[in-house]
Amino acid sequence: MAEYQSIYNRIQVDAPTDYGVDIETGSYDRQKISAHNYWLGKLGDAQIGPVYLGKSGLLAIVTGVIAIEIIGLNMWASVNWDPVEFVRQLFWLTLDPPPPEYGLSIPPLAEGGWWLMAGFFLTVSILSWWVRVYTRARKLGLGTHTAWAFAAAIWLYLVLGFIRPVMMGTFSEAVPFGIFTHLDWTNNFSLRYGNLFYNPFHMLSIAFLYGSALLFAMHGATILAVQRFGGDRELEQIANRGTASERAALFWRWTMGFNASMESIHRWALWFALLCPLTGGIGILLTGTAVDNWYLWAIKHGLVALQ
Repeated sequence: MAEYQSIYNRIQVDAPTDYGVDIETGSYDRQKISAHNYWLGKLGDAQIGPVYLGKSGLLAIVTGVIAIEIIGLNMWASVNWDPVEFVRQLFWLTLDPPPPEYGLSIPPLAEGGWWLMAGFFLTVSILSWWVRVYTRARKLGLGTHTAWAFAAAIWLYLVLGFIRPVMMGTFSEAVPFGIFTHLDWTNNFSLRYGNLFYNPFHMLSIAFLYGSALLFAMHGATILAVQRFGGDRELEQIANRGTASERAALFWRWTMGFNASMESIHRWALWFALLCPLTGGIGILLTGTAVDNWYLWAIKHGLVALQ
């Protein structure tokens, strides 16, 4: 009997497509299109589909494609429609927000109007996808935890691209669309406001970022270590604790002095991950609106050790 020990030697069962549980119909029926992929089976479930989009999912796809098309065509136009240069300079290309003189007004397309239009469609796409995640969970009788986790990331996105610029009175404060220009904006933002590292909410955000990564890694490692005892079937272990749970708990008590349960570790990891964008968004929102220089703020409040 083969032992299911790791991601590299898992047994792939070749079976007919599983269409899932029957649920009441929504705006559309689930598409019966599916396939199986051996290499995806190495990473997770080999079955692809069936997919349900519905009205919100379809709206998210359409508006997302429009946003990406606007961004991509503007970037391509910036290199005179040269496909070779577009590929070569892709990481440096950008679609910038309007200059400060336009404030919150609608600028000409060539001076930030395209950025505003792309941002509108991208925001509609993201919010529509959130509606899809929420409604699908409700239809299946699930908790809506995934939707609210997604909402935490949407909060940071809205703070960077909409809420803070509106509070500052100009869309020029928003983040450009681009890879390296996005990174440049982050660096310049920190320098402009006296080093973001002195922002206490930034400190919390980084702590939760590293903390969530550590929690997920340690939990994943623990479950992989006890999966030969059935630890990967966590729901069974929660309902009827077996040798996998007992060994995992004993290991954690031996090494850490304390252990989470099979259920509570997921709450720990969820909250650590949620609080990363939530606290980060608060820190960004306070920058320039309540605090103009975080270094001077840190000196005033005793965070900087003056020689």
